[in-house]
Amino acid sequence: MPEQKCVIVGASHAGTQLSLSLRQGGWQGRIVLLGDEPVKPYQRPPLSKAILSGEKSAEQIPIRPASVIENAGIELTLGQRVERIDRERKLLHLDDGETLGYDKLALTLGAYPSTIKLTGSDKTGVHYLRKLADVEQIRPFIGRGKNAVIVGGGYIGLEAAAILRQTGMFVTILEALPRVMQRVTAPVVSDFYERLHREEGVEIITGALVTSIEGENHVERVHCADGSEHDADLVIIAVGVLPHTRLAEEAGLDVEDGILVDEFAHTSDPDIVAAGDCTRHYNPIYRRRVRLESVQNAMDQAKTAASALNGDPQPYHALPWFWSDQYDVKLQIAGLSQGYDNIVQRGDPETGRSFSVFYFQGDRLLAVDAINRPGEFMMGKKLILNGTDIDKIALADESTPVKDLLGA
Repeated sequence: MPEQKCVIVGASHAGTQLSLSLRQGGWQGRIVLLGDEPVKPYQRPPLSKAILSGEKSAEQIPIRPASVIENAGIELTLGQRVERIDRERKLLHLDDGETLGYDKLALTLGAYPSTIKLTGSDKTGVHYLRKLADVEQIRPFIGRGKNAVIVGGGYIGLEAAAILRQTGMFVTILEALPRVMQRVTAPVVSDFYERLHREEGVEIITGALVTSIEGENHVERVHCADGSEHDADLVIIAVGVLPHTRLAEEAGLDVEDGILVDEFAHTSDPDIVAAGDCTRHYNPIYRRRVRLESVQNAMDQAKTAASALNGDPQPYHALPWFWSDQYDVKLQIAGLSQGYDNIVQRGDPETGRSFSVFYFQGDRLLAVDAINRPGEFMMGKKLILNGTDIDKIALADESTPVKDLLGA
C-alpha cells in the first residue's frame, strides 16, 4: 500500500497540535504542515500582551520547540498559501503555481480581523492586530506621551489598551456599543473593566461611532459621529474576527459561519477534517452549534481531528474556556454565558479587583467569569460539567467555599 500523506493547511495552534497528535496517534505516512506566514508556528495570545509591550520576542513564544516538530517527522513549509482545493483530484493549488496532492486533508485556517471601511483607514499608523507582522508594524508607533486610539472594546482592544497605557501612551477606547465586552459579559463585568481602565488612566467612550480617520499621510486624529475628535499617533482597529472559510466554500464544503464539522471534526467530505477558529460544531453541553475563538478549542478539537484521521474517532465535547490578562487582573471564563437570565455574584465588583459572576439560565449554571479568582474558575468548570444543583444563596455568600457547593 502506498504511503499515505496528510496535508494540514494552517500552522497556528490547531494545525501544530493536529500534526503532533496525528504522529503520536500512530500515523505512519507523511505529514505536511503548511503555514502562510514566513515564521515558525507561534502562540497568538501574547501578541496583544508581552509581544506588543516588547517584553518578549517572537523567538520566545513558539507553540512547540522546532526540534519537537522536526523530530516528529513533520514537513513544515512556511510562507506558502493555498489558493484552491480540488477535492475530486485531491490536489491543492498553491500561490506559486505548484500543486500538492493529499490523501487526507486538515483545514486549520483560523480567523482574520473584521475590517471597517472608513475615510482614512488606509493611512500610516492605522493597524489591525492578529499576526506577528501586525505587532512588528505597530511597535514603531509606540512611545511615551504619544496618543493611541483603540477602535473596539472587546478582549483584544482592552488588552492592547492596557499594554499601551503601561508604555506611557495616552489611550482612548472608542466602543460603538453601550458598554465594553457587551457581547460576552454581563453589565457588572463590563462596568468593572471600564472602572479598571479608567483607574489606569485610559479614556473609554461608549456609544462612539467612528466616521473618519484624518491626517496628511500619517494618522493625526479620529472623528466620531457626535462631532468629537481624538488625537492619534496610532490607531488599532479591534472589532472582532471572521472565520477563514473561503477555501472550504469554494471547494463545496458545508459552511455556516464557519466550516461545519461533526463531533469527530469531519467536514462534509470524509477525507477532510477541520479544527479551530474556522469551524462550527455542535456542543452537547449547550445543545447548539457554536464557533469558538480560543486556544483551548483549537488544541482540543485538533486532537479530536487527529484521532479521526488515525481511525480512532473520539467525540469532541469539551467545555469551552477562555482567559484575558489586563494590568494585574486575570479574567478566566468557563463555559458560554449566552442565554443567561440571572446571575450570582461572589465578591464586590465595585471595589478592589477580585470577584466572580456565575451565569444561570433558570437554575442551570451556564458559565463563570472569575476575576483574579482561579479557584472559583476551576470549581465553576466542575459545577457546569457535573450539572450540580446549586444553592444560589450559599453561592453568593463568600463564607461558603465553592468546593463545599461542589460537594453538595
